[in-house]
Amino acid sequence: MHLYGTQSINELGHLTIGGVDTVELGKQYGTPLFVYDLALFRERARGFVDTFKKEGVKAQVAYASKAFSSVAIYQAAAQEGLSVDVVSGGELYTALKAGFPSAKIHFHGNNKSIEEIEQAFDSKIGCIVIDNFYEIELLKEISAKRKQKMDVLFRVTPGVEAHTHDFITTGQADSKFGFDLSNGQADEAFRLLFEDEYLQLKGMHCHIGSQIFETEAFSLAAKKVVDKMAEWQQSTGFKATVLNLGGGFGIRYTAEDTPLAPAVYVDDMIKAVKKEAEQFGIELPEVWIEPGRSLVGDAGTTLYTVGSSKVVPDVRNYIAIDGGMSDNIRPALYEAKYEGALANKMNAPLEETYTVAGKLCESGDKIIEDLQLPKAEVGDLLATFCTGAYGYSMASNYNRIARPAVVFVEDGKHQLVVKRETLEDLVKLDLPLTLGEG
Repeated sequence: MHLYGTQSINELGHLTIGGVDTVELGKQYGTPLFVYDLALFRERARGFVDTFKKEGVKAQVAYASKAFSSVAIYQAAAQEGLSVDVVSGGELYTALKAGFPSAKIHFHGNNKSIEEIEQAFDSKIGCIVIDNFYEIELLKEISAKRKQKMDVLFRVTPGVEAHTHDFITTGQADSKFGFDLSNGQADEAFRLLFEDEYLQLKGMHCHIGSQIFETEAFSLAAKKVVDKMAEWQQSTGFKATVLNLGGGFGIRYTAEDTPLAPAVYVDDMIKAVKKEAEQFGIELPEVWIEPGRSLVGDAGTTLYTVGSSKVVPDVRNYIAIDGGMSDNIRPALYEAKYEGALANKMNAPLEETYTVAGKLCESGDKIIEDLQLPKAEVGDLLATFCTGAYGYSMASNYNRIARPAVVFVEDGKHQLVVKRETLEDLVKLDLPLTLGEG
């Protein structure tokens, strides 16, 4: 069995995380429960940050907070010296409520509202990443009206798309995000932003995929973007000071996944950027990256309580848990794979193969298929590993299910950082019907 971060098995045969017995966590906080290994989050963050420092490259490592957004995780990111990227007014508001330094916040998104842009200007955030021509005009209008400067990057699609073990290059990437690098869109965006009075263009941003297990695609993307930077410098004198290569660094969900250490990704990125900068004789830009899943993904474990079971003869055995697609939509949405274990029976022999079904009223609500476990009984505690990214952040109230609590653990201590929703929370925004009254 593969254990992550500080996970271990204690003398009672229970799964522990951060030196804390998960059975005790389940009793104290209830289930479903997200448990985050804060030490693993810190380890991953330092793996990225320290590699840039070791290479003497000026950089920003920005936590891509769409993976999991809460006051506490923003505060943990601040403790580790990270920047953060946000993609909505809600994420920006949460980061500010956490006391996160506004100058280290980067705002992404393909359809930022006027209100969100005003919020970003009011908060004096560090950077807006521009995504389309409409946004350029909107930002020009708002910044000029306010007579307020704002650092900006603009997002490009470099014609490199990477997912897991392979990648493809295309002349014109089909994406809802950014300006295409090969069809003239990026050149037009540059022309509109170059020497604007209030929008301070720092460079470009690109993102080439997710769950990437190799570095070649990052290197190729870096080459294409730096080449364009060099072209603009030669033709206009513009010197880009920032190159943001995005995120997408893979993690291990199952034995089929083979992620690299943070230092490996960063080392190869630095080599590629240095090589291109030297070749064209331009100054090495500050390199920004945006790890999200790779910081919190395998730091998160979800605990569930086992309830009913069902045997379909000669087909499969089901066990049902007290959560499901309301707290982890990924298996139903795109067949994401997970591993799990009975946290209260970690040393027991694996006797049965189960499909773990959620309690939501959908036949596709299955968290794990064909999971080998000890014989499962009502009340057992199921741990699903690597749920820290896009679990809680994509959780819903489908079937009027209350969203789970979130706990951080570290050095034998535990802290509730997100309260469990109550039934009252589910109706607090509802209003009674008045139409049809006498």
